[in-house]
Amino acid sequence: MRYRALALVGLAIACASSSYTVTTTAAVPKPVADVYACLRAAITPIGYTQTSYDVASHRLTARRYNETVRRPDVRFRRMVDELEIEVRPDSGGRSAIGVAARTFAEYMTERGQTLVQEAASDSVQAAGQAVFAACGR
Repeated sequence: MRYRALALVGLAIACASSSYTVTTTAAVPKPVADVYACLRAAITPIGYTQTSYDVASHRLTARRYNETVRRPDVRFRRMVDELEIEVRPDSGGRSAIGVAARTFAEYMTERGQTLVQEAASDSVQAAGQAVFAACGR
């Protein structure tokens, strides 16, 4: 009887947990290299800084720091919005764009900088849509 209750509790926790990452995909009738170049250029105007890129795999990561958010925790430093973008060839001869939008709370602990993922903020979701609007057509 105890094991059934434990299994039900585990199942309930697994079903109740939600993903903090908002992922959006789209297909574009342009070459992969052109879409990747457009995405790299579209990040700076919306306030993001490119933190990493892989030209061979057509992936890049960009971050924006939000210093205006305050929390009643002395370890809290700032919010970090992150976009992870990947472009790959589609089976139909088009380019598939994948954008993963994430938000982290940055804390300074005894171990140093610690990022704790939270639900994606409205601003990072809007930035992901802005990237699609700039290069997705």
